[in-house]
Amino acid sequence: MTHGMLAGKAVMITGASSGIGASAARLFASEGAAVLLMARREGALKQLAQEITAAGGRAAISAGDVAVPEDVQRAVDATRENFGALDAAFNNAGYAGEEFLPLHQLGDDTFDRTMDVNVRGTWNCLRSQIPVMLEAGKGAIVNTASTAAMVATGAPVPYVAAKHAVLGMTKAAAAEYANQGIRINALVVGTTRTEMIAQAVEARPEFEEAFVARQMQKRMADPVEIAQAALWLCSDLSSFSTGTALAVDGGLTSN
Repeated sequence: MTHGMLAGKAVMITGASSGIGASAARLFASEGAAVLLMARREGALKQLAQEITAAGGRAAISAGDVAVPEDVQRAVDATRENFGALDAAFNNAGYAGEEFLPLHQLGDDTFDRTMDVNVRGTWNCLRSQIPVMLEAGKGAIVNTASTAAMVATGAPVPYVAAKHAVLGMTKAAAAEYANQGIRINALVVGTTRTEMIAQAVEARPEFEEAFVARQMQKRMADPVEIAQAALWLCSDLSSFSTGTALAVDGGLTSN
């Protein structure tokens, strides 16, 4: 595809098997990008890549866990091998835990996995993506943070801590590489109808109302609404934006 906001660009997307990541993959491809899809569920990635290809887009996959440095490096390498470049990245993979429990009732395994996916996963992505972009002298990276990066939202404590870390990492990295042509931004994402949220609401129906109670807009976001913000930050239309925390949260952090 030779037109669109990402025409001619190669973009790596993590957490691409469902939710925000899958919506971003479809949207980015429709806007001209060649997309490399990374997530742990290879079957879901293959199905999505076939869907994108059938619609006239370009897609390849690299199954893996963002918490594993070798898996991330393999995905970065696959982006270059399939598409010849890595122009942008949407580091979207996240984990909030499977139980909404008070801090003292959470186990070390929940803390470790939450930190590994959100913090180490973002770290692994940046470490592998930035050298490629330095070679090219340009690039755009978007990290998925959360309203939990700004305030205590009621999400589990490890998740709040992890998303604060993602935002801090984004700002520090943006400052380091701004003069070398690389823009690094974060999305402050509000409650979105993803698999993770659907599972929480199914387990605790009262969460449906609680999740949006503090927002100006009393609804959850559709994943594509978050993907649209990521699209802008990955595109050249946001050329003077770096180190920012772009709120896509229904007004929660403006209250």
